[in-house]
Amino acid sequence: MKYTDLFITGILWVVCLFPVKGQSSLKTEIDALLENEFFESSEVGISIYNLSTGESLYTYRDKKLAPPASVLKLVTATAALTYPELEEPFRTELYYKGVLENDTLQGDLYVVGGFDPEFDEESMQGLVEMIRKLPVSHITGTLYGDISMKDSLYWGPGWSWDDTPYYFQPYLSPLMFYKGYVTVEARPGEPGEKASLRFTPNSTFYSVDNLTSTRNRAAGRFGLTRNWLENGNHIVVRGNVTAPLSGRINLYKSEDFFLYNFRERLQESGVDIYETGYKELTTDSVTTYIGAWETPVNKVLARMLQKSDNVSAEALFFRMASLFKEEKRVSFEDGAEAVKEFISRKLELDPENYRIADGSGISLYNYITPELLLECLKFAYADTYIFQELYKALPVAGIDGTLQNRMKTGKAYKNVHAKTGSVTGISSLVGFVKAVNNNDLAFVIINQNVRENKKARLFQDKICEILCNYAGPDR
Repeated sequence: MKYTDLFITGILWVVCLFPVKGQSSLKTEIDALLENEFFESSEVGISIYNLSTGESLYTYRDKKLAPPASVLKLVTATAALTYPELEEPFRTELYYKGVLENDTLQGDLYVVGGFDPEFDEESMQGLVEMIRKLPVSHITGTLYGDISMKDSLYWGPGWSWDDTPYYFQPYLSPLMFYKGYVTVEARPGEPGEKASLRFTPNSTFYSVDNLTSTRNRAAGRFGLTRNWLENGNHIVVRGNVTAPLSGRINLYKSEDFFLYNFRERLQESGVDIYETGYKELTTDSVTTYIGAWETPVNKVLARMLQKSDNVSAEALFFRMASLFKEEKRVSFEDGAEAVKEFISRKLELDPENYRIADGSGISLYNYITPELLLECLKFAYADTYIFQELYKALPVAGIDGTLQNRMKTGKAYKNVHAKTGSVTGISSLVGFVKAVNNNDLAFVIINQNVRENKKARLFQDKICEILCNYAGPDR
């Protein structure tokens, strides 16, 4: 054997006996975390990848199926961003059918829903101003809502019926106003007196009982509900108020909430209209386009990932479904088919190995793997446009969004851009890390069978700190 052969053989033995410091340290530290008694009753799937070098750094049960919770929003967002047409804004359009005579519309007014999840008071007033500028003061016909963009199912497969009346599970429709929920702010008064309440949006669509009491422990914990078992919109606010407090509650039938408030705002502005109903717009010779309120997609994307907003995610999900099917009326199943097509065509994985039920991750019927999520991150990283859109919309550790109060110290501070996920029994974190050697790392962590999400989040934060300190192999 030549001297050079002996030298190379010796080097190989050294590498085997003493693994590369950076890689060994990462694996050893994560393995040590997995020795915690926390994992005697819970499970975890992990996948970590060096995007800068193209190396897999760590996997642990990465092919194990689990409900992903809200990190599914990353898959929805990435899949949707593959459609160039998605750059077009969300639109809520106005039309009339009939004729204008002086200041009177002899005919009907149509508002066509485009599932704008950011539609608020400013948006509503924008539509009102379009009517006033016609100019119109009287409408003899009916104010119709066109909600034909999607099917009539309010909730997705696997959504929990008792998650209503919580704000995070609204009744979905193409006409959303304030995301279909009301925000209630309570301020204390004199001891024993009722707290003062403020509602956003303020509307006669719902009624209220104020059962609060100021600085009175006997009043119990502050909270709000409504007669949701009866599909009613009578809100009850109760409990002890010692400082400014707030809560949110969904309302039954988002499209009714929208249409009622639109008619109310029109009447307040001096436009007489009384009848409302639902009807799909069919254009003909007496149909006139008035205008549209538009919301940029990147605003929706930012809200979806930063605040983990479910309405924004489902709006993008249905928008993608309509582009995928090239049809107007779509369903949750159509959105799922669009995501499956993305998994097959772009990620080159078998979509039949997974279960996609919605776009937000609320459904407990969703089942995917850390491997799938990692492939999604790798795909996004390889596409400059998609990566930039996702990266700037993701929460930053210790700074904003759902990571504002996590990883506020150490190397992970500001260096982790990631999406959180949490439903009963599931806690997940998926995103990107900038390591000390300036490498870009992608990671996926899905904890399941978890009784205390706090422990799962602590575990995830420790892994992120390890990744941020990753120096790579010694050269």
